[in-house]
Amino acid sequence: MKLLKLVPDDTNFAFLKWRNIAMAFSILTIIASIALVGARGLNFGVDFIGGQMIQATFTQSETAPISELRDSIGGLGYGEATIQRFGQPNEISIRMRLPAEAESRPEAANEMTAKIVELLKSTHSDVRIDGVESVSGKVSSELFEKGAFSLLAAIIAISIYIWVRFEWQFGVGALFALVHDVALTFGLFALTQMEFNLNIVAALLTIIGYSLNDTIVVFDRIRENLKKYRKMDIIALLDLSVNETLARTVMTSLTMLIALAGLIFFGPDVIFGFAVAMFFGVFVGTYSSVYMAAPILIWLKVGPDTFVPSDSGNDKAEQVGGPEQVG
Repeated sequence: MKLLKLVPDDTNFAFLKWRNIAMAFSILTIIASIALVGARGLNFGVDFIGGQMIQATFTQSETAPISELRDSIGGLGYGEATIQRFGQPNEISIRMRLPAEAESRPEAANEMTAKIVELLKSTHSDVRIDGVESVSGKVSSELFEKGAFSLLAAIIAISIYIWVRFEWQFGVGALFALVHDVALTFGLFALTQMEFNLNIVAALLTIIGYSLNDTIVVFDRIRENLKKYRKMDIIALLDLSVNETLARTVMTSLTMLIALAGLIFFGPDVIFGFAVAMFFGVFVGTYSSVYMAAPILIWLKVGPDTFVPSDSGNDKAEQVGGPEQVG
């Protein structure tokens, strides 16, 4: 029985033929993503802006009436509630942003929570309040700062790692690819206004790691071929390297996307944003490894002789006739 091969072993796609168009498109999408974040902003969750979280269980019901609760709590005038299943189908968490007057009147947050709890008990006799947690504005701002710092630190550390392992040109290519992936993911959340919380920060860090892993595989093959084919044109060499790693890239990305698609359509609501961010990040990360990281090496004048030291007499003789013909 033959093994299934999604990508033949002898592919010869001219990926770099479209490098200028792909790069122009990517730069435009990065600019558009930054503009979207600046114009529309991100829909920060309770983690980043502060708020109240109420955990409740409907002891006599198989499932919690989420749609009904969303409408009834929304009628209190405190804005839209984020209601998600939390554990069993009859267990939920209700997250509310802090009221507008909470900064000048701190007790407003407790008043909001009391009204929501009173509403739950008056409309559902079987409800049990399992806990109430509060995230202050100060704590949420610290979470935002630490989340932003973690993203920045991860990108810098990865760039240094690539620079040390390869050369600075490869570091620039990897850094640009990472900025591309992160910027487009921010743009997606600014466009759709999906909630941006700590789960999404975790997704972004995972995307950075995945994109780096994919880029390193391509870079490793490029470095091997730079030493192996010293007279090959750099564009042809990059195309060869990408084609040689294409089967691995497709299989890895496809299995990830299938698993994430299952989480998007059938997973719990609490990880929906995480799954969407990961799905989008894996897709653009695969794209950036081919059309962002590799083409930059051309513009930075990387060639087959860039990192190869001058040959000694023995090396030249070995290349001409092999070891058995030396001497």
